[in-house]
Amino acid sequence: MPADFTLPQLIALAATLGFASGVRLYAVVLIVGLVGYAGWVALPGGLSVLANPWVIGVSTLLFGAEFFADKIPALDSLWDGLSTFVRIPGGALLAASVFGIDHAALAAIAAIAGGSLAATSHLAKSGTRAAINTSPEPFSNVLMSLAEDLGIAGLMWLAFEHPWIALFTVTVLLVLAVWLIVKFARLIRRILARVRGAPAAGPIPASPSTMKDV
Repeated sequence: MPADFTLPQLIALAATLGFASGVRLYAVVLIVGLVGYAGWVALPGGLSVLANPWVIGVSTLLFGAEFFADKIPALDSLWDGLSTFVRIPGGALLAASVFGIDHAALAAIAAIAGGSLAATSHLAKSGTRAAINTSPEPFSNVLMSLAEDLGIAGLMWLAFEHPWIALFTVTVLLVLAVWLIVKFARLIRRILARVRGAPAAGPIPASPSTMKDV
């Protein structure tokens, strides 16, 4: 294991990276890269590649694009939909990279767990933002987006400075995310049930008794 990290700290870091990637993948990549480039922390495993200036430059551009897209309601929902194919594998890759190729078994487990955490946070985030985006005013969407930006930055700081607190925070957020996903699933089922039970458009056919009266 890397000298600066114990195994529990690496597990906490991997879990945090996986969960945070489901909300702000490019911000996570950028923050980790800057931390390594500045020499604040000796990045473990394969994460050291994120400190490459080219990786930092590309992640900065992508983070900037996501930062502004996330503040526009219609574009935000489209961005979240497309990001499904990026955030989940990205979370798996980052979590696995914490252990590197020297610990293949741990890296494989971390990839599965990181991808699952990213998927959970992504679904909860997308569902919440889709609900907020139905509001005609744009301020709630912008405020929620800024809260996500600040929250991910704070979570990443905890991951490097206080990994145990970060792991506890991720656990609490994971429970909240699962609760939100269940609520959204029930809401969607109710909406579909109403749509299926709605009467078809057109004139109401006359009953036999009504035909007799005529």
